[in-house]
Amino acid sequence: MQLLLETAAPVAAGPHFPLAFTLVYVVGFIAAVTIGSIAWYNSKRPPGWESKDRPDFVPKVDKES
Repeated sequence: MQLLLETAAPVAAGPHFPLAFTLVYVVGFIAAVTIGSIAWYNSKRPPGWESKDRPDFVPKVDKES
C-alpha cells in the first residue's frame, strides 16, 4: 500500500504539461503563420489589393506554369 501511495504522490501534485510539447506548438504556429504569409503575398491579390507593393521581407516566388 505504501508503494502505491508513493507512486501516486507526483500525480496528486497536479498535472504538468511538458515544456517540449509547448515549444513544438509555438514553433509550429510561428512557422505556419510565416509560410502562410509568404504564400498569401505571392498569390493573386484580392480585389482592392492589386496595386499594393510587396513588403521587403517577403521573397519573390516564381510560378512554374
